[in-house]
Amino acid sequence: MKTLLQIQSSLSSDDGQSSQLAHRFAARWLQANPGGRIVVRDLARNPVPHLTAERFQAFLTDPEDRSPRQREIVAESETLIGELEAADAIAIGLPMYNFGIPSTLKAWIDHVARAGRTFRYTENGPEGLLADRPVYLLAARGGLYHGTPRDTQSAYMMNFLGFIGLHDVEFVYAEGLALGAEEAQATLQNAHAQIDRLAGVRLAA
Repeated sequence: MKTLLQIQSSLSSDDGQSSQLAHRFAARWLQANPGGRIVVRDLARNPVPHLTAERFQAFLTDPEDRSPRQREIVAESETLIGELEAADAIAIGLPMYNFGIPSTLKAWIDHVARAGRTFRYTENGPEGLLADRPVYLLAARGGLYHGTPRDTQSAYMMNFLGFIGLHDVEFVYAEGLALGAEEAQATLQNAHAQIDRLAGVRLAA
């Protein structure tokens, strides 16, 4: 049974435009993968704690020396990493807040990017430890940022995903959503068409 991990990071949960794009993607993925399973990680409804010195120290402490609290913290991280490892494909709803990614998504990143677990340092530089699989980023933005210096999200997400071993990355952009109803409708139609093309070509492959 194939599995899609759907990550939502909109503060509006299911009502966010990026979440709705992710839902559309998931529906098309199911059509291309009958009998498949979707695991939803909603970071608005179930936020991952932000990284603290206590949590970081738990990751660094040798397993046999961890306190009960540290084992609990690491178990939370392991759950998130396990969802990544079990997924055949990953879809991330990606809204833009103040030119960056949501802080809840950054907290999730801080709990899955762990030295010795999802990446390691070698004499040739860092090496991702996750087996590559397709990642789809459904980016919803109020303005027009793609291809400009203000688009800090795209390079950041590509760098992070590649750092842990995920290089097969595809973006779907829905931009200009705050520039009027006509602009929003047009950009959403384009995003929907791109999702549908991905479903018809890549997802069924």
